[in-house]
Formats: sequence, C-alpha cells, structure tokens
Amino acid sequence: MWTLDQTTAIPHWRPRERRPDAALLFSTRRGGVSHAPFDSLNLGRSTADDPAAVHENRGRLLKLAALSPGRLATAGQVHGARVVEVVAPGHHPDCDALVTRHPDVVLAVTTADCMSLLYHAPGVVAAAHSGWRGTAEAMPVAALDAVCRLAGCAPDAVSVAIGPAIRGCCYEVGDDVAARFPSEAVRATGGKPRLDLPTAARIALAAAGVRPEQLEDTGACTCCEPEWYFSHRRDRGRTGRHWGVAARIEER
Repeated sequence: MWTLDQTTAIPHWRPRERRPDAALLFSTRRGGVSHAPFDSLNLGRSTADDPAAVHENRGRLLKLAALSPGRLATAGQVHGARVVEVVAPGHHPDCDALVTRHPDVVLAVTTADCMSLLYHAPGVVAAAHSGWRGTAEAMPVAALDAVCRLAGCAPDAVSVAIGPAIRGCCYEVGDDVAARFPSEAVRATGGKPRLDLPTAARIALAAAGVRPEQLEDTGACTCCEPEWYFSHRRDRGRTGRHWGVAARIEER
C-alpha cells in the first residue's frame, strides 16, 4: 500500500512499508519555491517557470529521499512506448520509460495528468510516463517486460505503483480514443466518454502476469484536487509538473 505522507515539509506519496533496496515516491505540488501558476513544487523544466526555482525544487525533493541530484536520469517523453536501460545519469531523449539495475541512479519521469508508473523487482527499478497514447501503445507492459528481462524474473515478482493522474471522473476523450481501450476503462456519461487510464493499466498488467496484490494505486486524481496536484487539462497548459521517482539502493 502507498500513503500520502503529510508529515514532512514536502508532502509526497511513498510505500507504506519501507523497501530497503529501493527509493520510490510520487511528488505533489506542495513544498517548493515556485510562484503561481507553478506553485509550488514545480519540477518541470519544460514550463515557463523560473529555472532557478525548478532547480531548487528538484534538489529539495531529492534531498528528502536521500538521493543525489548528480545521479539524476530523466526521459525526453514523446508520448510513446520506448523504454531505455540506464547505466549512468543524464537525459535520455525519445523515450518515455527508464529502467536500471545500477544502484544510486535516480530515475525520474514528469507528469501533469498522464500516469507515472513505478516498477520494483529484485535488483531493478523502472519509471514510466504513460498518457493515453503511450497506454494505447502498451507502455505499461513494455516497461514491465524490460524490468523482467533485466531482473531475470517473471512478472509475478514485480510490483507496480500508479501515481496521481487524471481519471475517469474528469478525463473526457473522443470516441476514437475511447475505442482503443477496454470497455472497463471507459465511462459512458451521455456526452463524451471518459477514460480511466489507471484501469487500463491495471487490466494490461494483470493480463501480463502481475499479481493483484502487487498492483498498487494512489487513487489520486490530478484534475479533481487543485490544492494537491498540477493538471495540464484543468489549468489549460499553464501549470507545473510532478515527478515519479525510482532508485535502486544497495543494501548495507
């Protein structure tokens, strides 16, 4: 299970039980230095926010998790399903997911309505950005397959967490988009259909062999909760970005 930890200066989602070999978290919008409309923990450099504020915010979040900013690896995020294996820090263009077995490399993906997915298997972690395009192109399972290959394990040895994302309560899409997803992930409303990406991800990951108890979901909707989350759709593009963070930690 995951919990929203509000006891720290930087509220964040974390596993309820500590994992000695991995650091995993999802950020909220609270605890940073950015001014409106990016207030306050904006982690996205692609925004119009002050770069110095974004740098400070990133450092604060990583310090909270006892992770080094100098070990950061990020994804270019092109709304696809390409997964890249990371062996060192740096920016990785033209991909939407990162996987590593190297200790202390910090993987981060950026979202403001799309799903972030964090994967943990023996000796391996991964972080994936998955909007509707990536989910339709099977990003959740592509990242799972990459984790299994690198860890040498079956899907039932992998845990997956779904971060804050826009959900079926708020995510109106066209009929053409809705048609690309299982009916269980689409809500009929009498108007435009509403898509629930986390449901689509859970269906795909369960079918691929992830055990139900290893599929965890924060349940948070970015669009519904402006006090906690940035939302690209709600804020018409002028907003900040969250992170999903995963790092392998060498057990001592």
